[in-house]
Amino acid sequence: MGDSGTGGGGHHLVSVRALIAGLLLLWLAVGAGCASGPRHARTYTAAPPAYHIVQRGDTLYGISFRYNLDYRRVARWNGIRPPYRIYPGQRIRLYPPAGKASPSRSSVKPHTARSRVPAKKKITRTSAKAKPGAGRSTPAKRGVATGAGLSWSWPTEGRILRSFKPDSPGRKGIDIAGRPGQPVRAAAAGRVVYAGSGLRGYGALIIIKHNKNYLSAYAHNRRLLVKEGDRVRKGQKIAELGATGTDRPKLHFEIRRNGRPVDPLKFLPRR
Repeated sequence: MGDSGTGGGGHHLVSVRALIAGLLLLWLAVGAGCASGPRHARTYTAAPPAYHIVQRGDTLYGISFRYNLDYRRVARWNGIRPPYRIYPGQRIRLYPPAGKASPSRSSVKPHTARSRVPAKKKITRTSAKAKPGAGRSTPAKRGVATGAGLSWSWPTEGRILRSFKPDSPGRKGIDIAGRPGQPVRAAAAGRVVYAGSGLRGYGALIIIKHNKNYLSAYAHNRRLLVKEGDRVRKGQKIAELGATGTDRPKLHFEIRRNGRPVDPLKFLPRR
């Protein structure tokens, strides 16, 4: 009976070990699957590094896009003037130089900052000729960028797979389902400032500069039909939809304002 009890305990111990080993293997398999699967948009949600070392194919616009920065600030911090030429091996600063005060602080006078006496309210009278509602801000129409004079159109047809959620990886824009080779069109007129596959997770990518404040991005294309420096018109075919850098045919579309992602659905017309 002693031998029988010992054997039962041994079998129980072996079963527990087998269960633990199975769970460990399952965990490793899931981890490997996540690591080897398609990676999307390794742009930074946290603070970027101090510098970026320029690689072949990099542009100032692409670097700024990757780190969610305004290209004009990056150019100013590094003393780079238009047309913003950079070269492999160059070290690009991603923060303001040390010791430089921000404009908002440098413009504050010392005595104003120390004063605790509240300023007197200045009373202004409304002119009798003023129209009712004058001075009120009117909400921008959907499809028109506020204060930018831009009108937007959908970059391709298809249902929305993923919505905008800037704090989540891969959701700095929207994903639109489509079939391979489907036309991808410029959402607004502008100039192509990036066309290539240098940004990990975006596949074959196009970035268009529309004005000094707004950029748009078109990722995972199968084929690019424009190159850097090209001028494009609204609705022009710029690429063929594909699945580069992702797991299925789709278009990842972003709008950036001053380097920061904004929800494209607030700009695109209703459909």
